[in-house]
Amino acid sequence: MSSADTVIAVLRTGHDDLAGLVSGLGDDDLARPSGAAEWDVSQVLGHLGSGAEIGLAVLQAALKDEPGPGHDFNQSVWDRWDAMSRRERADGFLRAGQDLTALYESLDAAARDNLRIDLGFLPAPADVGTVARMRLSELALHAWDVRVAFDEHATLAPDATAVLLREGPDLFAWIGKVDRLGGRSLVVTVSTTEPDSVFALRLRAPISVDADVPERPDGTLALPAEAWLRLVAGRLAPAHTPGGVVTTGAADLDLLREVFPGY
Repeated sequence: MSSADTVIAVLRTGHDDLAGLVSGLGDDDLARPSGAAEWDVSQVLGHLGSGAEIGLAVLQAALKDEPGPGHDFNQSVWDRWDAMSRRERADGFLRAGQDLTALYESLDAAARDNLRIDLGFLPAPADVGTVARMRLSELALHAWDVRVAFDEHATLAPDATAVLLREGPDLFAWIGKVDRLGGRSLVVTVSTTEPDSVFALRLRAPISVDADVPERPDGTLALPAEAWLRLVAGRLAPAHTPGGVVTTGAADLDLLREVFPGY
């Protein structure tokens, strides 16, 4: 089985679940504030839809062994989606998300193993599993942004959480703001549930995580895995923090929220 197979299957489930919700939303629902700062629900869907349209073009170019569409194309897509009405964004998300997911599903075993996709911002072209996982991360987090507009206790989907927790590129140096540490260098042992995992979070330049858990960390953090993923994506505000999150020592949630403000 290709490493991409599970990611693509979970991507399908995630798209269908969010599409089911979006299909039932009225105009007032689309205007609600979302979990993404300064965006209403329709703008989140527009972001997902434009991302799917760009992702589709990039994947099609890779399949043809052609250069990716580039920044000017991306900007034209963003501008068009920004100009849409709320209903057009919702309907467009349903179409574009379906098209991208279906193209991933259509890839045969050879393509899933061997195809390399140039995203334009990574050091080298990436394999299908990596690129699909990046789309899954975007979909899972922004699906939460939509769902939390209607349920303050919304969580990330369990199947997406399991994939995103254990696999994927290390982006902590990019998403973490080391300047918020005030010159401190800390190591926090993080323990998650559903699924269970234990790892070290190294709060220093560059911020990173690894499996080398110290005997005497500066602090400990225990929380559900989906809450960990939301924390590092800037989506664990006090109102959306589940009960049972436990911190000790230097593992201060307010500090971690500052270090991981979201993206």
